[in-house]
Amino acid sequence: MEKSVDLSVQCYELTKNFPGSELYGLTSQIRRASVSTASNIAEGYGRKTKAEYVQFLHIALGSLRELDTQLIIAQRVKLTSEQSFVTLLKEVEEMQKILVATINKLKA
Repeated sequence: MEKSVDLSVQCYELTKNFPGSELYGLTSQIRRASVSTASNIAEGYGRKTKAEYVQFLHIALGSLRELDTQLIIAQRVKLTSEQSFVTLLKEVEEMQKILVATINKLKA
């Protein structure tokens, strides 16, 4: 969960440099998807059954995939430096791997 919170903080740092015209566009979308990822992991962890936990991890994974797409769009329209996106996209990819592995382990 800590890694997902760190990812959310990185998204806030990245988007604070986006133009004001994006405040209700990609800035908001990226921030909400990153917070949703961390929040769903936390909520799932607090549930009573393994099945409920897995369900919330799937929701978190969906939010993470939304975040990935939003970052790619922001990168293509050049909202900030290429290096900032490369670093963050690697973090998103790593989080996706962790979530998929955790889901698979819990389902086994």
